[in-house]
Amino acid sequence: MTSTDPLDIEYRSHERVQELIDRIRVCVEDVSLSFERWEEPYVTGPGLYFAVVSGPTVGTHADAMGNNRWPDADSRDVLADVDAFYEATTEVARTRDGAVVVSVDGVVQEQLVRFRSYSPDSAHSSEHCSQYADWMGSRHMSALDTSARPDVVTTITLSAETGRVTVFEEGEYTTTPREELTRTWVD
Repeated sequence: MTSTDPLDIEYRSHERVQELIDRIRVCVEDVSLSFERWEEPYVTGPGLYFAVVSGPTVGTHADAMGNNRWPDADSRDVLADVDAFYEATTEVARTRDGAVVVSVDGVVQEQLVRFRSYSPDSAHSSEHCSQYADWMGSRHMSALDTSARPDVVTTITLSAETGRVTVFEEGEYTTTPREELTRTWVD
């Protein structure tokens, strides 16, 4: 969806926002690669769901996920300290449930959330999204639908079942199975 208003900020092509998205994606990929028990039966790996948003709140379409919170106030700026962000991301992946909301300025919202479904009359309802793939669970389906919202720039997931990392934008997605991931830190 490209804006026609010359005063709108195009976050999907904004250099700093792209750096933010890349930093989150690389951390999520590294969490996947750091877990070594994916092939064991009855073992669930770390899972993640990030949403990069441009609006001032997600309160109109999300609910708090109980006591699931970002673990460390010092790691809430994604671009400031990648090591602290990575450590907190790893803890969230292993011990928390819900989507991590990150504003386009790179600040992580403390409360993890559950995004609500669109209302049927929404212009950006799930019927405007790609079809769900067979491998998608509820986290990925939610991320796909949520990525179609006007105030959501990108959503990123890590599958707790397979280690797959998926990036969703505007109701479309690009997915990378764990065996195709490589370790590359963004500088």
